Amino acid sequence: MQDVGEQLRAQGRRMTPQRQRVLDAVATLGHATPEDVVARVSQDGGATLAPSTVYRALEALESLGVVGHTHLDHRAPSYHLADHADHIHLVCRSCGRVEQCDRSLAETFTGNVLGATGFVADVTHMAVHGQCAACASRS
Repeated sequence: MQDVGEQLRAQGRRMTPQRQRVLDAVATLGHATPEDVVARVSQDGGATLAPSTVYRALEALESLGVVGHTHLDHRAPSYHLADHADHIHLVCRSCGRVEQCDRSLAETFTGNVLGATGFVADVTHMAVHGQCAACASRS
């Protein structure tokens, strides 16, 4: 894979210090809302970045396939490095815990969807909501 800076230059854009700081914050945080990224970059010793700058940087990095996002709930998406999109997110409606499972567990589901509709489902882009084992055992 090309260096991120090279990918940006190929599109007539640059790897600005702001984009690098946003990329570093996403890498450090793992899963992060744009607000989490804003908070993280405000602690890295650099100049303050406006939330709009962070959003634009995330958008540029996502367009290159360097970062991706998942919708864990109905609020802001959670960003992560693109190579981190190898699992399904499981969100507990009771306690809010977010767990992960291998996306291969959804192969039967995605195969059924493909066979019935021709639609290729991306299960890494969304989250499955329910109850974690601890909350389910208390119910």
